[in-house]
Amino acid sequence: MRRLLAPALAVLLASGCMHLPPMLRSRDALDPQEHVRLGSSYEAQGNRAEAIAQYEAAVASDPNLVEGWVALGNVAFTDGKLETAEVYFRKAVAAGPHHPAACNNLAMAILARGGNLKEAEALAREALGQAGPLRPYILDTLANIQLRQSRYAEALELVGQAEAATPDDALVRAQLKATRDSILNAAKERDHAPGQEPKKGP
Repeated sequence: MRRLLAPALAVLLASGCMHLPPMLRSRDALDPQEHVRLGSSYEAQGNRAEAIAQYEAAVASDPNLVEGWVALGNVAFTDGKLETAEVYFRKAVAAGPHHPAACNNLAMAILARGGNLKEAEALAREALGQAGPLRPYILDTLANIQLRQSRYAEALELVGQAEAATPDDALVRAQLKATRDSILNAAKERDHAPGQEPKKGP
């Protein structure tokens, strides 16, 4: 429902502007938050170019709009443009140092790029302090950071916390299962590596 409101609003504003004098018609009819909502609607429809244009309009109008930078970062991350995503997420964190999505997504970008894991962990823990409904996702990020550092017991504990905090959401549970499987497989490979003594647990 929330995503359906933005295009309807845009149509209403556009039809209204048809009757304005030429000087006013060229002015931006949408505020920054409305640009983000419209961009989200375009993105949901698969129109990524229009979505990016709306997100860029949002941050051009308000450079401190965290949601606009996060949205741009998410698109870049999905497209595999990790360096660009990190730049956008850093702008988001600069605009909102405690914003959970900004901190978590920057941690994800750093992790994906093989960057500084201490920085990634600090960002994810900062996000966790403000997590709210994002708690399962942030715990999953932290679990993957621990996995990268071969801290399998800590990683499994974090996945368990994420599972306990997850509502009946099949997609989230599938992601957490994938993370758990990755941790268990990595621990198994460690235990069977040449010269390694078998361990009783992760």
